[in-house]
Order: sequence, then structure tokens, then C-alpha cells
Amino acid sequence: MKRIFATLIVFVIALPAWAEIAIEEVTSPSGIKAWLVEDHSIPFTALELRFRGGTSLDDPDKRGAVYLMSGLIEEGAGDMDARTYARELESLAASFRYNATDDTVSISAQFLTENRDDVIDLLRTTIHEPRFDQDAVDRVRAQVLSGLMSDQTDPNDIAGRSFAQMAYGDHPYGTEGKGTIESVTALTRDDVVTAYQGVFAKDRIFVGAVGDITPEELGALLDKLLADLPETGKPIPGRADVNIPGGVSVVEFDTPQSVALFGHAGIDRDDPDFFPAYILNHILGGGGFESRLMQEVREKRGLTYGIATYLVPKDLASVYLGSVSSGNDRIADAVEVIRDEWARAATEGVTQKELDDAKTYLTGAYPLRFDGNGQIAGIMVGMQMEDLPIDYIATRNDKVNAVTLEEVNRVAAELLDPDGLHFTVVGKPVGLETTN
Repeated sequence: MKRIFATLIVFVIALPAWAEIAIEEVTSPSGIKAWLVEDHSIPFTALELRFRGGTSLDDPDKRGAVYLMSGLIEEGAGDMDARTYARELESLAASFRYNATDDTVSISAQFLTENRDDVIDLLRTTIHEPRFDQDAVDRVRAQVLSGLMSDQTDPNDIAGRSFAQMAYGDHPYGTEGKGTIESVTALTRDDVVTAYQGVFAKDRIFVGAVGDITPEELGALLDKLLADLPETGKPIPGRADVNIPGGVSVVEFDTPQSVALFGHAGIDRDDPDFFPAYILNHILGGGGFESRLMQEVREKRGLTYGIATYLVPKDLASVYLGSVSSGNDRIADAVEVIRDEWARAATEGVTQKELDDAKTYLTGAYPLRFDGNGQIAGIMVGMQMEDLPIDYIATRNDKVNAVTLEEVNRVAAELLDPDGLHFTVVGKPVGLETTN
């Protein structure tokens, strides 16, 4: 059975024809909405459930509770302890994966049609009857703490925590969603139960399904899984006040190579200028070896092995970030080049050739995202959470191609703020010191 399941996974991932994806909105008898891509070519289905809120729902003194809870959901449910549950899941040749981020808790399930009813029974049990046995709490907590201790010696994690604290302050985004060593150590089983009760509710569900299932079957499945959940969960926090002053923060760390995380305020996903900003980022630092920053910082000057920038439009705040690493004696030069390129793009804009090349890449690469049922289900849920139209997949490349040079350069002048760039540098940088 397991061998058959593995073969199916490989086959599904090989399926092409992203342009043929036909999404249908399904409403269950109880009113739960989902997006479905119906495909009966093989007896397999991928189901993605996502609950808005994520680790941002943690109380300030309970950071890490939602993350710990998400790791405990599969550590026993109903009358099954962790070992019995694992054996049952394996016998059904199914796959469940729980994950928690700043903004979501997600459940990814994949299963064969012949086992669907039993798989959904098991999944329902994990959602509605998690055990949270104390021995499981202690075991998973120890795993989380081990990761947190490792993070304390990782320059990239140190930079991320320092930058987030500066940017988001007291907002949940300002601290690590996994919690701290102190907060996770202090969490109790009751805290885990409280976190569970705040996350799983019907007012924050988004669903995507792809595969061998009809709309009627999906509707019945959703009601079986979710109709009995509470109507509302814990209130989601308000938007963060992003505060990123220009300058440099140095975090002393004994390492031969400094790591820098840099950025300033960004742009929301629903902003009318998002696509021009998206293309601009590709040209400036998001386009791999063809980006300006990679050319200027790595290829021409040899200051780094890699540099990248990325738009980060979270639910409750948006920032524009980049990262680079370089030798302690060269990181100051890298910072100077980045600032100069940021300023050049803001004042001079980009060229028509850069725009055309970016469009070619971004439209050509887009179909590669649709390389399996699970990936498509996840993309559909993301579309729903971002309030994108159901035909977005078919029209997305048209939106990219419609962006003009004038739009990109206007957005570059408005969005890019070289004086407002803040660099959080972890290491022993020569020629850099904290400026604020």
C-alpha cells in the first residue's frame, strides 16, 4: 500500500497543464466554502485546510503556545496514543502535515480515494480530539527548546530576531513565533489547550482541494471535518506599527563572516502597485544572478556569495527585506554598494530591457509552481486568504505583462528609501557600528 501511495505522489507531481486548472467554488450543506480542482485521472486527493491567526494569537507571556500545539496535534488523538496514531496513519497510506506560521495554522492531507472515509475519520479525530498527553507535551517541548537553543548560535536567526524586535516592537510579529527558551519552558498543558481552542474555529477557515473528489463529496467531507467547530476563535491582533529607522545595528557575535538583514517598510499584497513593486524587486534583488544587487555586490566586487531581496506582505504588516553575508572586513563595503544601488534604482529607475527580461522570467516561471495536487491546493488557499479572484491563475501573467516602465519607475521612486534602509549586522564587522 505504501509503495502504491509513493508512486501516486510521484505521478501527481509530474502532472503539467497548469493553464487547464479549473477552480470551482464549493459550499458545504452547513455553509463552509472551499475551492476545488476536480481531477479523476488518478484515485488521489490533496486537501489543504488553513486557519487564519497563527502564532500571532499567542498572549505576550505565552509565546510559542500555538507553535507547540501544532506540533502536538498528531501526538495522539481520541483513544490513540502517539504510537497507535502513527501506525493507523501509516496503515492508511495517508499523509498529514501540521504547520504554524505568524499568520496561519495549516493542515495538509493527502490520501487515496479507496481510503478516504477512514482517513477523514482519523483527521477529524486529530482536529476535534487531540490528547495533549503530558509525556507528549514534554517530548515535543524538548524538541522545540533544542531548536531554540540552536537558533541562539545562528547569525541569521539572531539577525532576524533583532530586526523583528526593532520593526514590530510589542506586536506579536516582534518576537519569534516559536517562543523563547523562557516562554516555552514555562508553558503548561493548559496553555496548549487554550491555544488549540483559540485557533480552530469556523470564522477563519480556508479550504482547497485537488483530485479525485466531486463537489458533493467535498461538501459532505467538509461538514464531517469542520461543521462542529466553534463559530469563532480568539480575536486576531490589529495591524503592527512598523518602525524601521534608517541606519545600522551591530550585534556582536564571534564569527569570521558577518550576516546582514536589511530593509524598510514594504507594500501590501492588495495595493494597486503590488505588481510593479513585485517586478521591481525581481530586477533589484529578487532575480538571482541576473539581479542588479547580485551583479554589483557579487559579480563585480566579489563581496558575497549571495544576496537576495524579497517583499514580505504579511497579514498585519508589510516590509521589504534583503539579506547578505560577507567577511567581517568586507561587509561595510557590501552595505555601501547596497545603499548606492537602492538609491540608483529610486532615482534612475529601471530600463525597458530589464523590465522585459523580468516579465519573461516571471511569466515563464509561474507554471512551475503547479507541480502537484498538494501545491495547487496550497496555492488556492493562499489566493482565498489574499482575497484574489477565482480566475487569478489564468489572469496573473496578464497582470505582470500589463505593467509599464512608467509604473515600475514611479513605484521605485515611491517605495525605495535608501536613507530609510536599516541594516542589522551580526558578526564583528570592520568599519560599521550602531548608529541609533
